[in-house]
Amino acid sequence: MQLDLTRGSVTRSMLAFAGPMILGNLLQQFYNIADTLIVGKCLGSGALAAVGSSFALMTFLTSILLGLCMGSGILFSMLFGARREEELKNSIFISFVLIGAAALFIEGLVLALIDPILMLLQIPDAIVTETRTYLQIIFCGILFTFLYNFAASLLRSVGNSLVPLVFLAVSTVLNILLDLVFIISFHWGVAGAALATILAQGVSALGLLLYCLFRVPYIRLSRQHLHFVPATARQIAQYSLLTCMQQSIMNFGILMVQGLVNSFGVTVMAAFAAAVKIDSFAYMPVQDFGNAFSTFIAQNHGAGKQDRIRQGIRSAAAISFLFCILISVLVCLFAGQLMLIFVRPEETEIIAVGVQYLRIEGACYVGIGCLFLLYGLYRGMGRPGISVVLTVISLGTRVGLAYLLAPNPAIGLPGIWWAIPIGWFLADLTGILYYLRLMKRRQTL
Repeated sequence: MQLDLTRGSVTRSMLAFAGPMILGNLLQQFYNIADTLIVGKCLGSGALAAVGSSFALMTFLTSILLGLCMGSGILFSMLFGARREEELKNSIFISFVLIGAAALFIEGLVLALIDPILMLLQIPDAIVTETRTYLQIIFCGILFTFLYNFAASLLRSVGNSLVPLVFLAVSTVLNILLDLVFIISFHWGVAGAALATILAQGVSALGLLLYCLFRVPYIRLSRQHLHFVPATARQIAQYSLLTCMQQSIMNFGILMVQGLVNSFGVTVMAAFAAAVKIDSFAYMPVQDFGNAFSTFIAQNHGAGKQDRIRQGIRSAAAISFLFCILISVLVCLFAGQLMLIFVRPEETEIIAVGVQYLRIEGACYVGIGCLFLLYGLYRGMGRPGISVVLTVISLGTRVGLAYLLAPNPAIGLPGIWWAIPIGWFLADLTGILYYLRLMKRRQTL
Protein backbone atom coordinates (compact mmCIF):
# COMPACT_ATOMS: atom_id res chain seq x y z
CA MET A 1 0.00 0.00 0.00
CA GLN A 2 1.51 3.29 -1.12
CA LEU A 3 0.37 6.63 0.28
CA ASP A 4 0.93 10.06 -1.22
CA LEU A 5 1.31 12.18 1.90
CA THR A 6 0.96 15.43 -0.08
CA ARG A 7 -2.75 14.81 -0.66
CA GLY A 8 -5.91 14.01 1.29
CA SER A 9 -6.71 14.37 4.98
CA VAL A 10 -3.64 15.39 6.99
CA THR A 11 -4.48 13.42 10.13
CA ARG A 12 -5.76 10.31 8.34
CA SER A 13 -2.78 10.16 5.99
CA MET A 14 -0.27 10.50 8.83
CA LEU A 15 -2.00 7.86 10.94
CA ALA A 16 -2.40 5.47 8.00
CA PHE A 17 1.28 5.81 7.15
CA ALA A 18 2.46 5.66 10.77
CA GLY A 19 0.30 2.65 11.67
CA PRO A 20 2.40 -0.05 9.97
CA MET A 21 5.61 1.58 11.25
CA ILE A 22 4.28 1.53 14.81
CA LEU A 23 3.09 -2.06 14.49
CA GLY A 24 6.44 -3.03 12.99
CA ASN A 25 8.47 -1.66 15.85
CA LEU A 26 6.01 -3.02 18.39
CA LEU A 27 6.68 -6.40 16.82
CA GLN A 28 10.42 -5.74 17.12
CA GLN A 29 9.99 -4.79 20.75
CA PHE A 30 7.81 -7.84 21.26
CA TYR A 31 10.69 -9.93 19.99
CA ASN A 32 13.12 -8.10 22.30
CA ILE A 33 10.78 -8.79 25.20
CA ALA A 34 10.38 -12.45 24.21
CA ASP A 35 14.15 -12.78 23.83
CA THR A 36 14.72 -11.22 27.25
CA LEU A 37 11.99 -13.41 28.73
CA ILE A 38 13.47 -16.61 27.33
CA VAL A 39 17.02 -15.68 28.34
CA GLY A 40 16.03 -14.44 31.80
CA LYS A 41 13.77 -17.36 32.68
CA CYS A 42 15.84 -20.14 31.09
CA LEU A 43 19.44 -18.99 31.54
CA GLY A 44 19.29 -16.81 34.66
CA SER A 45 20.23 -13.27 35.69
CA GLY A 46 23.86 -13.55 34.53
CA ALA A 47 22.83 -14.29 30.95
CA LEU A 48 20.14 -11.61 31.17
CA ALA A 49 22.76 -9.07 32.24
CA ALA A 50 25.09 -10.15 29.40
CA VAL A 51 22.40 -9.82 26.74
CA GLY A 52 21.09 -6.59 28.27
CA SER A 53 24.46 -4.85 28.26
CA SER A 54 25.05 -6.09 24.69
CA PHE A 55 21.70 -4.63 23.66
CA ALA A 56 22.88 -1.10 24.43
CA LEU A 57 25.96 -1.56 22.24
CA MET A 58 24.00 -3.13 19.39
CA THR A 59 21.45 -0.32 19.56
CA PHE A 60 24.31 2.15 19.19
CA LEU A 61 25.78 0.37 16.16
CA THR A 62 22.38 -0.12 14.58
CA SER A 63 21.64 3.57 15.12
CA ILE A 64 24.61 4.49 12.91
CA LEU A 65 23.24 2.50 9.97
CA LEU A 66 19.66 3.49 10.74
CA GLY A 67 20.66 7.15 10.78
CA LEU A 68 22.43 6.85 7.43
CA CYS A 69 19.41 5.11 5.90
CA MET A 70 16.92 7.55 7.46
CA GLY A 71 18.94 10.52 6.21
CA SER A 72 18.97 9.27 2.64
CA GLY A 73 15.29 8.37 3.04
CA ILE A 74 14.47 12.01 3.77
CA LEU A 75 16.11 13.02 0.49
CA PHE A 76 14.19 10.24 -1.29
CA SER A 77 10.93 11.62 0.18
CA MET A 78 11.71 15.15 -0.98
CA LEU A 79 12.50 13.97 -4.51
CA PHE A 80 9.38 11.80 -4.55
CA GLY A 81 7.22 14.71 -3.35
CA ALA A 82 8.73 16.93 -6.07
CA ARG A 83 8.14 14.14 -8.67
CA ARG A 84 11.84 14.10 -9.73
CA GLU A 85 11.96 10.38 -10.57
CA GLU A 86 15.29 10.21 -12.38
CA GLU A 87 17.13 12.01 -9.59
CA LEU A 88 15.43 9.72 -7.09
CA LYS A 89 16.72 6.59 -8.81
CA ASN A 90 20.25 7.92 -9.06
CA SER A 91 20.15 8.88 -5.39
CA ILE A 92 19.10 5.34 -4.49
CA PHE A 93 22.18 3.91 -6.22
CA ILE A 94 24.63 6.38 -4.69
CA SER A 95 23.29 5.99 -1.16
CA PHE A 96 23.26 2.18 -1.39
CA VAL A 97 26.94 2.12 -2.35
CA LEU A 98 28.01 4.66 0.28
CA ILE A 99 26.03 3.20 3.18
CA GLY A 100 26.89 -0.37 2.19
CA ALA A 101 30.59 0.48 2.34
CA ALA A 102 30.06 2.04 5.78
CA ALA A 103 28.30 -1.13 7.00
CA LEU A 104 31.20 -3.35 5.90
CA PHE A 105 33.70 -1.04 7.60
CA ILE A 106 31.73 -1.03 10.87
CA GLU A 107 31.42 -4.81 10.86
CA GLY A 108 35.16 -5.32 10.42
CA LEU A 109 36.04 -2.69 12.99
CA VAL A 110 33.86 -3.97 15.82
CA LEU A 111 34.92 -7.59 15.28
CA ALA A 112 38.55 -6.51 15.55
CA LEU A 113 37.97 -4.40 18.69
CA ILE A 114 35.74 -6.74 20.70
CA ASP A 115 37.96 -6.90 23.81
CA PRO A 116 38.53 -3.12 24.15
CA ILE A 117 34.78 -2.66 23.73
CA LEU A 118 34.11 -5.04 26.63
CA MET A 119 36.56 -3.10 28.79
CA LEU A 120 34.91 0.21 27.86
CA LEU A 121 31.51 -1.15 28.90
CA GLN A 122 32.92 -2.23 32.29
CA ILE A 123 31.48 -5.73 31.90
CA PRO A 124 31.87 -7.65 35.20
CA ASP A 125 34.23 -10.64 35.09
CA ALA A 126 31.37 -13.00 35.98
CA ILE A 127 29.64 -12.43 32.63
CA VAL A 128 32.45 -11.28 30.31
CA THR A 129 32.72 -14.65 28.52
CA GLU A 130 28.98 -14.83 27.79
CA THR A 131 28.93 -11.20 26.64
CA ARG A 132 31.90 -11.73 24.28
CA THR A 133 30.29 -14.82 22.74
CA TYR A 134 26.99 -13.05 22.22
CA LEU A 135 28.56 -9.97 20.64
CA GLN A 136 30.90 -11.87 18.32
CA ILE A 137 27.94 -13.67 16.75
CA ILE A 138 25.68 -10.62 16.67
CA PHE A 139 28.36 -8.49 14.98
CA CYS A 140 28.36 -10.89 12.03
CA GLY A 141 24.81 -9.75 11.20
CA ILE A 142 25.53 -6.04 10.78
CA LEU A 143 25.31 -6.30 6.98
CA PHE A 144 21.79 -7.73 7.29
CA THR A 145 20.86 -4.77 9.50
CA PHE A 146 21.98 -2.40 6.73
CA LEU A 147 20.09 -4.24 3.97
CA TYR A 148 16.81 -4.30 5.88
CA ASN A 149 16.96 -0.68 7.03
CA PHE A 150 17.96 0.61 3.59
CA ALA A 151 15.14 -1.22 1.81
CA ALA A 152 12.63 -0.25 4.53
CA SER A 153 13.66 3.43 4.40
CA LEU A 154 13.37 3.41 0.62
CA LEU A 155 9.85 1.98 0.63
CA ARG A 156 8.71 4.30 3.44
CA SER A 157 10.11 7.34 1.66
CA VAL A 158 7.69 6.75 -1.21
CA GLY A 159 4.74 6.09 1.09
CA ASN A 160 4.86 2.29 1.52
CA SER A 161 5.12 1.43 5.21
CA LEU A 162 3.10 -1.81 5.05
CA VAL A 163 5.55 -4.13 3.27
CA PRO A 164 8.41 -3.54 5.75
CA LEU A 165 5.92 -4.49 8.47
CA VAL A 166 5.16 -7.81 6.76
CA PHE A 167 8.82 -8.79 6.49
CA LEU A 168 9.50 -7.66 10.05
CA ALA A 169 6.62 -9.81 11.28
CA VAL A 170 8.14 -12.83 9.52
CA SER A 171 11.50 -12.05 11.10
CA THR A 172 9.99 -11.67 14.58
CA VAL A 173 8.13 -14.98 14.48
CA LEU A 174 11.17 -16.77 13.07
CA ASN A 175 13.42 -15.20 15.70
CA ILE A 176 11.26 -16.38 18.59
CA LEU A 177 10.96 -19.89 17.16
CA LEU A 178 14.73 -20.14 16.68
CA ASP A 179 15.26 -18.81 20.22
CA LEU A 180 13.12 -21.61 21.60
CA VAL A 181 14.92 -24.24 19.53
CA PHE A 182 18.48 -23.02 20.08
CA ILE A 183 18.16 -22.13 23.79
CA ILE A 184 15.68 -24.66 25.15
CA SER A 185 16.12 -27.64 22.82
CA PHE A 186 19.79 -27.35 21.79
CA HIS A 187 21.04 -25.72 25.04
CA TRP A 188 23.28 -23.28 23.15
CA GLY A 189 22.88 -20.52 25.75
CA VAL A 190 23.46 -16.90 24.76
CA ALA A 191 25.16 -18.07 21.56
CA GLY A 192 21.84 -19.59 20.50
CA ALA A 193 20.03 -16.31 21.18
CA ALA A 194 22.54 -14.40 19.05
CA LEU A 195 22.44 -16.93 16.20
CA ALA A 196 18.64 -16.84 16.16
CA THR A 197 18.74 -13.06 15.83
CA ILE A 198 21.10 -12.86 12.86
CA LEU A 199 19.41 -15.71 10.96
CA ALA A 200 16.00 -14.04 11.30
CA GLN A 201 17.47 -10.66 10.32
CA GLY A 202 19.03 -12.21 7.23
CA VAL A 203 15.72 -13.68 6.06
CA SER A 204 13.82 -10.38 6.42
CA ALA A 205 16.62 -8.29 4.88
CA LEU A 206 17.05 -10.41 1.77
CA GLY A 207 13.30 -10.82 1.35
CA LEU A 208 12.63 -7.09 1.54
CA LEU A 209 15.48 -6.29 -0.83
CA LEU A 210 14.16 -8.76 -3.40
CA TYR A 211 10.69 -7.23 -3.06
CA CYS A 212 12.11 -3.79 -3.89
CA LEU A 213 13.94 -5.16 -6.93
CA PHE A 214 11.09 -7.14 -8.46
CA ARG A 215 7.80 -5.68 -7.19
CA VAL A 216 8.33 -1.90 -7.16
CA PRO A 217 9.02 -0.85 -10.75
CA TYR A 218 9.01 2.92 -10.17
CA ILE A 219 12.13 2.65 -8.00
CA ARG A 220 13.78 -0.06 -10.13
CA LEU A 221 17.16 1.10 -11.39
CA SER A 222 18.54 0.78 -14.91
CA ARG A 223 22.08 1.20 -16.24
CA GLN A 224 21.64 4.95 -16.76
CA HIS A 225 21.13 5.46 -13.02
CA LEU A 226 24.28 3.59 -11.94
CA HIS A 227 26.75 6.47 -11.82
CA PHE A 228 28.05 8.97 -9.29
CA VAL A 229 26.92 12.58 -9.43
CA PRO A 230 29.16 14.59 -7.06
CA ALA A 231 26.43 17.09 -6.15
CA THR A 232 23.97 14.30 -5.35
CA ALA A 233 26.60 12.41 -3.35
CA ARG A 234 27.32 15.54 -1.30
CA GLN A 235 23.61 16.05 -0.65
CA ILE A 236 23.19 12.42 0.44
CA ALA A 237 26.25 12.71 2.67
CA GLN A 238 24.86 15.87 4.27
CA TYR A 239 21.48 14.37 5.12
CA SER A 240 22.79 10.90 5.98
CA LEU A 241 25.77 11.91 8.08
CA LEU A 242 23.87 14.49 10.11
CA THR A 243 20.99 12.09 10.75
CA CYS A 244 23.51 9.37 11.56
CA MET A 245 25.25 11.74 13.95
CA GLN A 246 21.95 12.50 15.65
CA GLN A 247 21.05 8.81 16.01
CA SER A 248 24.51 7.71 17.10
CA ILE A 249 24.94 10.54 19.62
CA MET A 250 21.61 9.60 21.12
CA ASN A 251 22.55 5.95 21.47
CA PHE A 252 26.16 6.67 22.47
CA GLY A 253 24.74 8.60 25.39
CA ILE A 254 22.63 5.56 26.28
CA LEU A 255 25.78 3.44 26.00
CA MET A 256 27.61 5.77 28.38
CA VAL A 257 24.74 5.49 30.85
CA GLN A 258 24.90 1.69 30.46
CA GLY A 259 28.56 1.81 31.47
CA LEU A 260 27.63 3.76 34.61
CA VAL A 261 24.82 1.33 35.39
CA ASN A 262 27.24 -1.59 35.01
CA SER A 263 29.39 -0.13 37.78
CA PHE A 264 26.52 -0.77 40.24
CA GLY A 265 26.77 -4.56 39.74
CA VAL A 266 24.89 -7.44 38.14
CA THR A 267 21.64 -6.87 40.08
CA VAL A 268 21.23 -3.31 38.79
CA MET A 269 22.35 -4.41 35.31
CA ALA A 270 19.63 -7.07 35.21
CA ALA A 271 16.99 -4.62 36.46
CA PHE A 272 18.05 -2.01 33.92
CA ALA A 273 18.03 -4.58 31.09
CA ALA A 274 14.44 -5.57 31.86
CA ALA A 275 13.18 -2.03 32.59
CA VAL A 276 14.68 -0.58 29.40
CA LYS A 277 12.83 -3.22 27.37
CA ILE A 278 9.55 -2.09 28.95
CA ASP A 279 10.47 1.57 28.57
CA SER A 280 11.36 1.17 24.89
CA PHE A 281 8.17 -0.76 24.23
CA ALA A 282 6.09 1.94 25.93
CA TYR A 283 7.33 4.96 23.97
CA MET A 284 8.21 3.17 20.72
CA PRO A 285 4.87 4.09 19.06
CA VAL A 286 5.47 7.82 19.52
CA GLN A 287 9.03 7.41 18.23
CA ASP A 288 7.74 5.74 15.08
CA PHE A 289 5.04 8.37 14.75
CA GLY A 290 7.84 10.96 14.81
CA ASN A 291 9.63 9.13 12.00
CA ALA A 292 6.41 8.95 9.98
CA PHE A 293 5.86 12.64 10.67
CA SER A 294 9.34 13.29 9.25
CA THR A 295 8.38 11.60 5.97
CA PHE A 296 5.14 13.61 5.87
CA ILE A 297 7.08 16.85 6.35
CA ALA A 298 9.71 15.88 3.76
CA GLN A 299 7.21 14.96 1.02
CA ASN A 300 5.24 18.16 1.54
CA HIS A 301 8.41 20.24 1.81
CA GLY A 302 9.50 18.82 -1.55
CA ALA A 303 6.06 19.64 -2.97
CA GLY A 304 6.17 23.17 -1.51
CA LYS A 305 2.97 22.75 0.55
CA GLN A 306 3.70 24.91 3.61
CA ASP A 307 0.06 25.20 4.74
CA ARG A 308 -0.23 21.41 4.84
CA ILE A 309 2.97 21.24 6.90
CA ARG A 310 1.52 23.63 9.49
CA GLN A 311 -1.68 21.56 9.68
CA GLY A 312 0.43 18.44 10.13
CA ILE A 313 2.38 19.97 13.02
CA ARG A 314 -0.80 20.80 14.94
CA SER A 315 -2.32 17.38 14.33
CA ALA A 316 0.85 15.47 15.20
CA ALA A 317 1.34 17.41 18.44
CA ALA A 318 -2.20 16.59 19.62
CA ILE A 319 -1.89 12.89 18.77
CA SER A 320 1.49 12.55 20.46
CA PHE A 321 0.40 14.35 23.63
CA LEU A 322 -2.70 12.20 24.13
CA PHE A 323 -0.79 8.97 23.57
CA CYS A 324 2.01 9.93 25.96
CA ILE A 325 -0.42 10.80 28.76
CA LEU A 326 -2.18 7.45 28.37
CA ILE A 327 1.00 5.37 28.33
CA SER A 328 2.48 7.28 31.29
CA VAL A 329 -0.52 6.39 33.44
CA LEU A 330 -0.35 2.72 32.47
CA VAL A 331 3.40 2.32 33.05
CA CYS A 332 3.34 4.09 36.42
CA LEU A 333 0.38 2.04 37.66
CA PHE A 334 1.62 -1.36 36.50
CA ALA A 335 5.41 -1.03 36.80
CA GLY A 336 5.71 -3.93 39.27
CA GLN A 337 3.59 -6.28 37.20
CA LEU A 338 5.55 -5.40 34.08
CA MET A 339 8.87 -6.26 35.76
CA LEU A 340 7.50 -9.69 36.68
CA ILE A 341 7.29 -10.49 32.97
CA PHE A 342 11.09 -10.74 32.90
CA VAL A 343 12.16 -11.43 36.46
CA ARG A 344 11.35 -14.22 38.90
CA PRO A 345 9.11 -13.06 41.80
CA GLU A 346 11.75 -13.99 44.39
CA GLU A 347 14.27 -11.55 42.84
CA THR A 348 12.78 -8.66 44.78
CA GLU A 349 15.81 -6.38 44.64
CA ILE A 350 15.90 -6.49 40.84
CA ILE A 351 12.15 -5.77 40.71
CA ALA A 352 12.45 -2.82 43.10
CA VAL A 353 15.21 -1.16 41.05
CA GLY A 354 13.26 -1.69 37.82
CA VAL A 355 10.04 -0.24 39.28
CA GLN A 356 11.91 2.84 40.48
CA TYR A 357 13.30 3.41 36.97
CA LEU A 358 9.94 2.88 35.25
CA ARG A 359 8.01 5.24 37.50
CA ILE A 360 10.50 8.07 37.03
CA GLU A 361 10.76 7.66 33.25
CA GLY A 362 7.11 6.75 32.78
CA ALA A 363 5.87 9.96 34.37
CA CYS A 364 7.76 12.01 31.76
CA TYR A 365 6.89 10.41 28.40
CA VAL A 366 5.38 13.68 27.15
CA GLY A 367 8.93 15.02 27.07
CA ILE A 368 10.29 12.35 24.77
CA GLY A 369 7.13 12.39 22.64
CA CYS A 370 7.67 16.08 21.92
CA LEU A 371 11.36 15.49 21.23
CA PHE A 372 10.66 12.80 18.63
CA LEU A 373 8.31 15.19 16.81
CA LEU A 374 10.97 17.89 16.83
CA TYR A 375 13.52 15.46 15.41
CA GLY A 376 11.08 14.54 12.63
CA LEU A 377 10.17 18.14 11.92
CA TYR A 378 13.73 19.37 11.43
CA ARG A 379 14.83 16.33 9.42
CA GLY A 380 11.82 16.70 7.13
CA MET A 381 12.46 20.42 6.67
CA GLY A 382 15.99 19.69 5.49
CA ARG A 383 17.58 20.91 8.74
CA PRO A 384 19.03 17.71 10.26
CA GLY A 385 21.72 19.76 11.97
CA ILE A 386 19.10 21.12 14.38
CA SER A 387 18.17 17.55 15.32
CA VAL A 388 21.84 16.97 16.12
CA VAL A 389 21.88 20.03 18.39
CA LEU A 390 18.76 18.86 20.23
CA THR A 391 20.27 15.41 20.66
CA VAL A 392 23.48 16.85 22.06
CA ILE A 393 21.47 18.89 24.57
CA SER A 394 19.31 15.91 25.58
CA LEU A 395 22.11 13.34 25.81
CA GLY A 396 24.72 15.74 27.12
CA THR A 397 22.40 16.61 29.99
CA ARG A 398 21.57 12.96 30.56
CA VAL A 399 25.16 11.74 30.70
CA GLY A 400 26.55 14.75 32.54
CA LEU A 401 23.89 14.74 35.25
CA ALA A 402 24.02 10.96 35.62
CA TYR A 403 27.77 10.94 36.24
CA LEU A 404 27.44 13.96 38.53
CA LEU A 405 24.54 12.72 40.65
CA ALA A 406 25.08 8.96 40.87
CA PRO A 407 28.31 9.10 42.95
CA ASN A 408 26.57 11.33 45.51
CA PRO A 409 25.56 9.05 48.43
CA ALA A 410 22.48 11.17 49.10
CA ILE A 411 21.19 10.59 45.56
CA GLY A 412 22.84 7.48 44.13
CA LEU A 413 21.12 5.37 41.49
CA PRO A 414 17.96 7.54 41.13
CA GLY A 415 20.23 10.32 39.89
CA ILE A 416 20.80 8.31 36.71
CA TRP A 417 17.07 7.87 36.19
CA TRP A 418 16.18 11.55 36.80
CA ALA A 419 18.91 12.78 34.44
CA ILE A 420 17.09 11.24 31.46
CA PRO A 421 13.78 13.22 31.51
CA ILE A 422 15.58 16.42 32.49
CA GLY A 423 17.55 16.09 29.24
CA TRP A 424 14.33 15.53 27.27
CA PHE A 425 12.64 18.69 28.55
CA LEU A 426 15.68 20.93 28.02
CA ALA A 427 15.93 19.76 24.40
CA ASP A 428 12.16 20.28 23.92
CA LEU A 429 12.40 23.85 25.13
CA THR A 430 15.30 24.57 22.78
CA GLY A 431 13.57 23.02 19.77
CA ILE A 432 10.29 24.85 20.31
CA LEU A 433 11.96 28.21 20.82
CA TYR A 434 14.02 27.73 17.64
CA TYR A 435 10.90 26.84 15.63
CA LEU A 436 9.06 29.94 16.88
CA ARG A 437 12.06 32.08 15.98
CA LEU A 438 12.20 30.48 12.52
CA MET A 439 8.50 31.15 11.90
CA LYS A 440 8.86 34.76 13.05
CA ARG A 441 11.79 35.28 10.69
CA ARG A 442 9.79 33.90 7.73
CA GLN A 443 6.89 36.22 8.46
CA THR A 444 9.16 39.25 8.32
CA LEU A 445 10.66 38.33 4.95
